[in-house]
Amino acid sequence: MDIRFPSEAPSWHDATLTVGFPALVDGARVPCTISVEALEDHFGALSAGREAWMQAFDAGRTRIEAVARTHLELSNGTPVLLKSGHFPPGRLFS
Repeated sequence: MDIRFPSEAPSWHDATLTVGFPALVDGARVPCTISVEALEDHFGALSAGREAWMQAFDAGRTRIEAVARTHLELSNGTPVLLKSGHFPPGRLFS
């Protein structure tokens, strides 16, 4: 399975309080998202607000995409929603 993450800007999903980012799995576009709770708990989002969540995503993008890759492999390329429990306890950034 060939998994790539295009270097596109992430998207904000107000209705679900998630940040979205695409993956390409064997050339097909697959949506991936991460919850704001995960960004607050593990990626240093210091305030509750879109700007802080987007900055936390940008700062942690490499790690977020690595975890998304693992879940895409496990699910045979189905869409991924990463939550706080998908990451080890504690903040990855201070």
